[in-house]
Amino acid sequence: MDIEIIPCLSDNYSYLIYEKTSKMVAIVDPSEFKACDNIINKYKKLDFILNTHHHADHVDGNLELKKKYNSQVIGFDGDKKRIPGIDITLNDNQEFKIGNLVFKIIFIPGHTKGHISFYFERENVIFTGDTLFSLGCGRVFEGDHRDMFKSLGKLKILPPETKIYCGHEYTKKNLDFCLKYDTENSSLADKAKSVILKIDKNLPTVPTTLQEELNTNIFLRCNDLKLKKVLNLEHSSDLEIFSKLRDLKDNF
Repeated sequence: MDIEIIPCLSDNYSYLIYEKTSKMVAIVDPSEFKACDNIINKYKKLDFILNTHHHADHVDGNLELKKKYNSQVIGFDGDKKRIPGIDITLNDNQEFKIGNLVFKIIFIPGHTKGHISFYFERENVIFTGDTLFSLGCGRVFEGDHRDMFKSLGKLKILPPETKIYCGHEYTKKNLDFCLKYDTENSSLADKAKSVILKIDKNLPTVPTTLQEELNTNIFLRCNDLKLKKVLNLEHSSDLEIFSKLRDLKDNF
């Protein structure tokens, strides 16, 4: 499984997946036709388009790519009326095979009501769209804080070596937020050096790994007693801590 990161728009990432044995080509969340097509052209084909959710900056390339390559669009059954050109609808925990690769759908609402991730267990890879970012999580638009908190909980239990490919290059802003409130986290301080080095070289800060995120992502650390103390919420539930952090980040 080869994955190519495709920068799109101002800060989006689309991802091209190539499976060598079957020569299968797929793309995750094609934000715009031209940037994605420039990469797809090397392969002269596009078998599948995978959409994590319906927002325009994740599906705008769907119809033009489908028309040019006769691709099949895959998305969540509950969002089939909002995914342009959808052909194959899948549900939570359903598995699907593309080429010789098998992924499982993990339903992770909160950012939108129909948000999903594509989890390739054998390859230790997950595409998380706008739910889990490097050092952050997505805004809550269509769900509520509880939805997002539960969705992140589903991702937290995956194997720690899982590589996370998210939908945006938000890492520096997320880093600044984490550093403000998670001041005693030595893992975060180490991560900061790595992130800044990549950004200075104009390199993507993804993929990250789940273990890195468990160590450094403030939204996955809502049970940390030091963090609760910083927020003056020592006796609050993990969900209350998450809700407070998400509100603070919305205005950061």
